Amino acid sequence: MTKVVKIKTGSKFEEHGSYSRIVAVDNWIFVSNTAGRNPQTKEIPEDVTEQAKQVFANIEAALAAVGSSLADVVASRVFIQDPDDTMAVMTLVGEKFRGINPASTVTCPPLGSTVYKVEIEVTAYKGASSADVEERTISL
Repeated sequence: MTKVVKIKTGSKFEEHGSYSRIVAVDNWIFVSNTAGRNPQTKEIPEDVTEQAKQVFANIEAALAAVGSSLADVVASRVFIQDPDDTMAVMTLVGEKFRGINPASTVTCPPLGSTVYKVEIEVTAYKGASSADVEERTISL
């Protein structure tokens, strides 16, 4: 039988928008678009790199709540408010996903508020980190 686990963090945004931080369906884990707000202090760093670090801390905590980690991430979607911040954000994304190499989308749309400089959404598959992985390079 399929098991669904829904994780909330207590964020007022989750309640207002009626969504969960994570929905895990069997081994599939869907993490909602995540901003860089510190859950304890409710502060959002001004610096884009610090904000991105907090985004990853929030995602890692959410994944841990269902027995997973960044190593299980198979897809990411990175939303950067200002295109000029792309290099800084993607440098950190590259560091965090080095060796994991998920499918990725990077785009620069307006975000829900100008205070948010970066948001990231991921999809993970519990156990992907220990799966037999075949990597190939193709020419397009």
